Amino acid sequence: MKIDPKSSADLSAQIAKAIRDAIIAGDLIVDERLPSEAELAEQFDVSRPTVREALKRLAAQSLIRTQRGAFGGAFVNRLRYEEAYGQQVTTSTLLLSMNEVSFDVACEARYALERACTPLSAQRRSPDHLATMRAEIHRQGQPGLSDESFCASDVAFHRALVDGAGNPVMSYQLAGAVEAMQPLMNMITFTARSREAIVGLHTRIADALEASDGAAAESALHELEAYTKTLARDVMAARTRG
Repeated sequence: MKIDPKSSADLSAQIAKAIRDAIIAGDLIVDERLPSEAELAEQFDVSRPTVREALKRLAAQSLIRTQRGAFGGAFVNRLRYEEAYGQQVTTSTLLLSMNEVSFDVACEARYALERACTPLSAQRRSPDHLATMRAEIHRQGQPGLSDESFCASDVAFHRALVDGAGNPVMSYQLAGAVEAMQPLMNMITFTARSREAIVGLHTRIADALEASDGAAAESALHELEAYTKTLARDVMAARTRG
């Protein structure tokens, strides 16, 4: 592991990257103890506070964990999808908000990714996934449900559809689509949409998944995408006229 002391990049960031690259390459394996702060400081020819800052960066990414005591130190962590899920949502949210991604682009991406999960979900969804979707459909039909709560229920419904595919890699990759893109869509369309129409489409999706009919579920998702895009265009047109 090496760094470039002449580089303008922060030394602690360089050290963190060097260690991260070693973990990714398999040179440092899960549960392996890293060299001590003193050893790393000597290896990289930097101060111990610089090393300490690098280790904090790695811990923040869940790549390492620290233990105290006689057998303590910093150890390579086993990164789990559940732990990385929040980072994926945060990154996707920032990308959407900072790069002015258009509604149509976000909508197209989200539904294309979700449809990829649908055939698998039709075959693999568990009773718990179906129960979650049914519960959220019931919740969405309750009078007096706030817009914020309806949006949260909308996310929970589609999260269950995605998780029903039984593929943790896909669930992780779609974290941004479901929990970052969808709230963006909800914020734009909630004033114009018909909750009854959405509940109807959600019911068709849940019925299709329960019947293991992936094609019918995909068809309902296509209709939901078209409905969402139409709502957005109507809202944007109204804003332009206003």
